[in-house]
Amino acid sequence: MAAHRLLIGLAGLMGAAGVALAAVAAHGADASRLATASTMLLFHATAILAVIAVLARGLLHGGIGLVAALGLASGAALFAGDLTLRQHAGHSLFPMAAPTGGTMMIAGWLAVTLAAVVARK
Repeated sequence: MAAHRLLIGLAGLMGAAGVALAAVAAHGADASRLATASTMLLFHATAILAVIAVLARGLLHGGIGLVAALGLASGAALFAGDLTLRQHAGHSLFPMAAPTGGTMMIAGWLAVTLAAVVARK
């Protein structure tokens, strides 16, 4: 499915960005924001791959599972992007960008739960 391949590709980009941010954070002074951004990207890249894998096995409701994976991807990107911009440019993407991304990730995890509960047997 095209949406699954897109999400797998996004997870790969998130993983690469997470490793790059971890490297910058390890060598930069006061780079705690980058370390946090890296962690969010790496954890959620892996989670997206897992959601796609269990979707392919039919263990999650398809539509809800897809929305969950999209929420995890967009939330992590928004959260990490905001923290990275704050670190390097000194300003945010927009007011409340990181909390919005965090809320989207929480909603994504709740959607994973819902997708598991309502999955067809």
